[in-house]
Amino acid sequence: MNFNDFESVIKFALEREKEAIRFYGQLLEKANFPGIKELLQELQAEEGKHKELLEELLQKTLPPTDIPEVEDMKISDYVIDKSLDEDMSFQDILIFAAKKEQKTIDLYRELAQRVSSPELKKLFDFLVSQEKTHKLRLESEYEKHVLEDN
Repeated sequence: MNFNDFESVIKFALEREKEAIRFYGQLLEKANFPGIKELLQELQAEEGKHKELLEELLQKTLPPTDIPEVEDMKISDYVIDKSLDEDMSFQDILIFAAKKEQKTIDLYRELAQRVSSPELKKLFDFLVSQEKTHKLRLESEYEKHVLEDN
């Protein structure tokens, strides 16, 4: 992967968003609970909004100026990874999705370290922040529905 300019980073991120939309669609097919289906539909829609935002940024060719700080609850960091299968519980789906978001966060952080341009670093930091919002949402749902029930 070679990121020499703003456009190459945005196009790469757009592909990750398309993958995320498909990913949440796959999880939707496997989800058996109405609550998780609703959450997954919302997350899929959020990925669609991120895709639209990136498409807008591609037209501007400028990194976003405001990068919000997003809390990391780190809940999914300490639970066992599950594989994607038909018998996934609500808890399993939340863990699987949160871990997938973390992998994307890690990817963007790694890529930020590889670029020399301050603008591209800022763009990757923005992408990290966007993915962290998804992870936070999933971990908040985990805390609300799994940890509080136990």
